[in-house]
Amino acid sequence: MPAPGTSIRDATAADSPVLQQIEIDAGAQFATVGLADVAAHDPFSIAELEAYAEAGRSWVATDARGVIVGYAVAAVVDGCGHLEQVSVLPEAQGTGIGRALIERVEAWAADQGHPAVTLTTFVDVAWNGPLYAHLGYRTLADTELGPELRAVREEETHLGLDPARRVCMRREIASS
Repeated sequence: MPAPGTSIRDATAADSPVLQQIEIDAGAQFATVGLADVAAHDPFSIAELEAYAEAGRSWVATDARGVIVGYAVAAVVDGCGHLEQVSVLPEAQGTGIGRALIERVEAWAADQGHPAVTLTTFVDVAWNGPLYAHLGYRTLADTELGPELRAVREEETHLGLDPARRVCMRREIASS
């Protein structure tokens, strides 16, 4: 459960500059685990973030003061909900906000009738693979990847992410 006063709401296009900065600030944490190149990656563009909001596939977490402290965006990949990004400000990490955002993505996927939520992540970064495994996600074998998820992995490799350190994960969800 996130900190008292935390709430999740749909993102708006106007939130996009804040979300971009949150992604930069949260991403900087990767430099602390030897992934400075990941920390230096560009965040989603304002246009991309606005498109997610307009499509109803972007959510923000606000603290008790109404300040945005995290966000998540989702897509549809191989007929499943797909967690594209979840970012939480470093000072708010470890408070359940990321988990609440992931649960919101899962609820959206269930509402849309998707059988599962997928994601790609680092297998060996504590707040990535191990966290998702704790939340019920399982690592997919290469033979389980659909063509769109395989394309996501290929794009990540093209962008410089080491495929040996990345995994695709999936969590089955109940439709509402």
